[in-house]
Amino acid sequence: MKIRIGIVGYGNVGVGAAKAVAANPDMELKAIFTRRDPESIKIADSNVEVLSIDSVESMVGKIDVCLLCGGSATDLPEQGPYFASMFNTVDSFDTHAKIPDYMAAVGAVAKNTTAVISTGWDPGLFSMMRALFEATLPMGTNYTFWGKGFSQGHSDAVRRIDGVKYAAQYTIPIESAVEAVRSGSNADFTTREKHLRECFVVAEHDANVNEIEATIKNMPHYFADYDTAVNFIDAEEFMANHTEMPHGGMVIRGGSTGEKKQVMEFSLKLDSNPEFTSSVLVAYARAAYRMSREGNFGAKTVYDVPLSYLALKERAELIKELL
Repeated sequence: MKIRIGIVGYGNVGVGAAKAVAANPDMELKAIFTRRDPESIKIADSNVEVLSIDSVESMVGKIDVCLLCGGSATDLPEQGPYFASMFNTVDSFDTHAKIPDYMAAVGAVAKNTTAVISTGWDPGLFSMMRALFEATLPMGTNYTFWGKGFSQGHSDAVRRIDGVKYAAQYTIPIESAVEAVRSGSNADFTTREKHLRECFVVAEHDANVNEIEATIKNMPHYFADYDTAVNFIDAEEFMANHTEMPHGGMVIRGGSTGEKKQVMEFSLKLDSNPEFTSSVLVAYARAAYRMSREGNFGAKTVYDVPLSYLALKERAELIKELL
């Protein structure tokens, strides 16, 4: 029996999720929930229902796991607890400072469901690496660098500002900081010393661009702690140069074992940020399904999920082929 998947939100991550589900033979896509007119979304597979997000309750019992593909700024704080009260869920909530509160809100309602929060690659895979590196080299320091690349969460946060028509935000590591860490220097960097942020914005015709720029630069959790450049461009330039979504980054830990320096590094280079994020969501959907069948309910993070639960292969195969 295949794991029945529902996708909530059919933007970039949702479209990527549909591709990822199709690539996993133990899963099938049953429904897509959207705030748009369902008739406006055309799906080649006639077995997939496209439904209004207001009709989710009609699908209780017909879907094993819902992939919540909305943004962290405004969608997931509402949708996470709502869907977790009815379905097993996986999401990519990525506002790091708010994860404990978000987890508490989801956990309060996930009494008979399994809700894996904040998956993806950061938080998600990078979170796993930070914990693994720290456990391996307790005498050391973790560093996380993002980019250069397109940030979905930050771009979404800018798009939601009044007067913004289109927006793309790029996160740019400061190369001197990266090289210092790789050398094993274990330097102490401020947030501002590790990354730059650059925004390309298409404003509505009557928008106040000065207000938009000030709102971006002072946005807590997203831009206030960084040097941020805001560039206003026209729609033609945006469509020509800022619709691709590459990204990547690295987690590096510099440490020591006695007198010897040790450096650990995990990195990603992604042609499509949303498609890769979706692939991680789908792997954790498998884990959520398995945990729910065991009665392991509640809000979970990547730290709570056995690694073997992500895999399409059985445990014995993993041990034989990959261990």
